[in-house]
Amino acid sequence: MKNTKSASSATSITLFGIPNCDTVKKARTWLEAQAIPVHFHNFKKDGLNQATVEAWLETQSLDVLINRKGTTWRALSDAQKQLADEKHSAIALILAQPSLIKRPVLQIETSQNCVVQVGFNEALYQSTFQTQI
Repeated sequence: MKNTKSASSATSITLFGIPNCDTVKKARTWLEAQAIPVHFHNFKKDGLNQATVEAWLETQSLDVLINRKGTTWRALSDAQKQLADEKHSAIALILAQPSLIKRPVLQIETSQNCVVQVGFNEALYQSTFQTQI
């Protein structure tokens, strides 16, 4: 389904991830097929800042944001894994190792609110873009 509503100038859509991730590729392909303009932020290349991660954690839990099934997680020491259970130390861990983030992270900012979604689910994206833009 094509997006029939145009994004207002007050809407900013950013997809955070890494380009070689299969799930990020699926999300980017879906967004392109819907003709939804989006800025891609490669967090391994472009980095992340604490304010961005804190904003995500206002609507998403650490359990959602941190990919505990990936190779980066499995490579962590037990002490590092324990850091992921507390918000402040988890943010530091995420900033040091952005590959811990479940990908992609979709951030839609409008003049009214900021929507953050983690992972890619076609039905959820479709619903989100019907109501947000």
